[in-house]
Amino acid sequence: MEEKNRKQIRKTGRKPKNDPAVNRYSINLNAEDNAKFLALFDQSGMKIMAHFITACIFQKTVKTVKIDMNAVEYHTGLTKFFGQFRGISTNYNQIVKLLNANFSDKKASAYLYKLEKQTAEMKELLLKVLILSDEFEKKYLNKE
Repeated sequence: MEEKNRKQIRKTGRKPKNDPAVNRYSINLNAEDNAKFLALFDQSGMKIMAHFITACIFQKTVKTVKIDMNAVEYHTGLTKFFGQFRGISTNYNQIVKLLNANFSDKKASAYLYKLEKQTAEMKELLLKVLILSDEFEKKYLNKE
């Protein structure tokens, strides 16, 4: 029985690394340098500070992520607007079906005429939104 237990090797825990990082260094920063360091670390978008420091020391490229809140707000508002626009188009189709099913041709055509006028106004508004959107992208998002 002892031989059987000796032959069984339990494979639990982590696998050992081929080249473990065992050398450790320490630096001290004053308040001003620490603030600069933390700002650079935040801009890098990295999650692990040790990886950031290693990248800086060995002059690897450090990615910098800058989030433009104006662009985020713009995108959120535009997404909401187009969501509402899709909802209007769904309602529009339902109204046309109901008009044709429940009203005479004369009455339905009168209501459809009013609906057509509102649709033309909505089209003009949508064109204005597209023009403003293009202006915003050129001015703030540097897209041409």
